[in-house]
Parts: sequence; C-alpha cells; structure tokens
Amino acid sequence: MPSRARRLLPLVLATTATQASIVVLAPLLAEIARDFGVSLSAVGVARSVLAGTAVAVSLAIGPLIDRIGVRPLIVRGAGIALAGAAATAAAPSLGLFYAAHAITGAGVACLLSAGFAGVASSFDQADAPWAMGYVVGAQSLAWIVGNPIIGLLAEAGSWRLSYLVPALICLAALATALLAPRTERPVASQGEGLSIREGLAAVFREPSARRWTIAELVAYSAWTAELTYAGAFYVESYGVGEATVGVLLALGSLVFLVSSLGTSRLTDRLPRKPLLVASALGMGLMLIPVLNVAPAVWVTLAFFCVLAVLAGVRSTGSSSLGLELLPGNPGSMMSARTASAQLGYVVGAAGGSLVLAVAGFGALGFVLFAGMAFSALLLSRVGAPSLRQASAVAEPLAARD
Repeated sequence: MPSRARRLLPLVLATTATQASIVVLAPLLAEIARDFGVSLSAVGVARSVLAGTAVAVSLAIGPLIDRIGVRPLIVRGAGIALAGAAATAAAPSLGLFYAAHAITGAGVACLLSAGFAGVASSFDQADAPWAMGYVVGAQSLAWIVGNPIIGLLAEAGSWRLSYLVPALICLAALATALLAPRTERPVASQGEGLSIREGLAAVFREPSARRWTIAELVAYSAWTAELTYAGAFYVESYGVGEATVGVLLALGSLVFLVSSLGTSRLTDRLPRKPLLVASALGMGLMLIPVLNVAPAVWVTLAFFCVLAVLAGVRSTGSSSLGLELLPGNPGSMMSARTASAQLGYVVGAAGGSLVLAVAGFGALGFVLFAGMAFSALLLSRVGAPSLRQASAVAEPLAARD
C-alpha cells in the first residue's frame, strides 16, 4: 500500500487549486475593472458565473466519480481549471473574462468533488478523518500563501500575471494525479452505472443525506457572508488599510487550517454528531459579537479566530460524516457538497449585501446566527443510514439486471 502522504497529496492539491482559482479574483477586482473600463460590481459577476457553472457541473459528475474513480476526475478537472486560468489571463474583454470563469467553474467542480470523494477511495475508515482534515484545511492555503503572492505579482506586472498562482497549483495537481498510485475502489462500486438523475435521487431520497446537504448549504451561506464582508467591517469600524485587512484574514485562515488538522483528534475523543452540532451553533453565537462588538481590532480578531476554530471543526467533521451517509455513492455525496458550497457562496454574498443595505452589520450578525442555528438543527437530525438505505442506491442497477 502506498504511503499516506502519496495518497493524500493529489487530494490536497486538488482542493488547494479550487480555492486558489476562486480567491484570486478578490484582490484584483479594482485593477481588472480599470483595465476593462467597467464597474467593480460588473467584474464581481465573474464570481457568480464561476459558482453557477460549478453548481451545474458538480450535480452532473457525482455518478461519474463513482463510476470511473477519483484520479481521472482530478486530472480532467486540473486540466480544465488550468485552461480557465490561462483564458482568464488572456481575456481581452469582459465577456470573454466571464466565459473563462465558466471554464474555471467546470474545473473547480471536478477538483473539489473528486478531492473530497477521494478520501473515501484512498483511505480506510480509521484514516479517513485524518485525511479529511488536510483536504479541508488545504483550502485555507490560498488565503494564507496564495493571496500575498497574487498581490505581489499584480504589483510587479499586472493582474494577468497573478493568474500564474492558480495555474501553477492546477499544474501541480495534474502532475501528482497522473503520478499517483492507483488505490482500490471503495464499497462505492455498488453505485457504479448510476445516471445523473439516479445519482441525485440517491442523495435526496435518503432523509439524512438530504438534511446534511441542506445544512451544508445554509452553513456555507453564513460563513461566506462573514468572509465576504469581514474586511469591510474592519475598514468601517477601525479605519484600517487593505494590507492590514489581508493580514487579519490570513491569521483567521491559519487558525482554520490548524483547527481542521486537529479535528480528527477531537472526534476520536468526543461523540462526533454532538460536537458538530455544538460547533455549528457556536459559530452562530460568535457571529453576533464579531459583527456587533468593536472596541478594538484585537477584540474582533480574537472573536474571528474563535469563529475560525469552530468553522474548521464543523467543516471537517461534517465532510467526513457526509461520506458515510451513502457509502455506495461517495462521489454523489461530495458533488452535492460542492454544489452546496458554491451555491452558498452566491447566496451568502448576495443575501449579506441585501441585509447590509437595509439594516447594517449588527443585523447581519443576528441573521447569520439564525442561519447557523438552523444548520445545527438539521445536523442534529442526521443519522447513520440503515442497511436498506445504504444499499438502495444499487436498486436501479438490480432492476436492469
């Protein structure tokens, strides 16, 4: 059996590549808007184009992952995302800039879904929570390491040069997937041959899988709203500069990484579901002071770091839980997770903008608390599937035979 590190590396690079492909836009918005002669909001639409494409593609590829395996999807996804980064850097107009982000969105869907589903195909049940911590935590590397390099490249050349960062990470994911050892397929082979419709039905027919998927959507919407407007809160409340905001958000991302890596040790010692419910509810409670109490920058940063600890535990533990809900269809489950996360990005950003326009940061904190409380309630009602439910995904195939 190949070493754990060799099996883990393609999965880690896959999720790092997706986040780098997504966050590269944020620090470049102003420069891109000037280059194309359009507004900031017009450039920001590209993020919605990427997310919308990722949602649509992720819903379609779940059964494909279960049928052909994770490695080919990482190779294809990395190649598509690499092409998207190149097309974005070369885009001569806003319309082609949007089209390039649609290409990137398709790559993100493949990479993110396969990266998470690969935990089930490459690791046994004992090692899966450990591996999931790295797969989840790797996404924060785009904030900790990627964004500073993106900014330096933009200052040294132009925003187009900055797209080297996601391109190179996609290239690394492609190379490691091609060279990765072939691991045994999981029990997921029983889901082999499911159509797109059957794959989606397998997720939404199982009550626990359905509740989990909705809980992920709500949680990612709330978390994204906080991440999207945290910088604006720092600027408005304390008058700090953009460089300071970048450092503060990077510190929170570092805490998220450490928390993700340590979650498996927590779930070894504590009952997992109560821990996840408490983490989701704790995130909601922390969102109130994070957006309402502003005596000093360090106080808000301390609140944000506690929030990041809880987010790391919730995201890592919940992803591991999702893999177990339909053991025959890890690809379909993790594709549902990708769709929930990407749709959550759109809902969180748009909903947060609306609440801010109407009622301000304080009200947003309470709205996000309500969302996380609802997510915690849904998680509390997620249970292990029965044997009948776990094997139901194979029924359409049995009927054909």
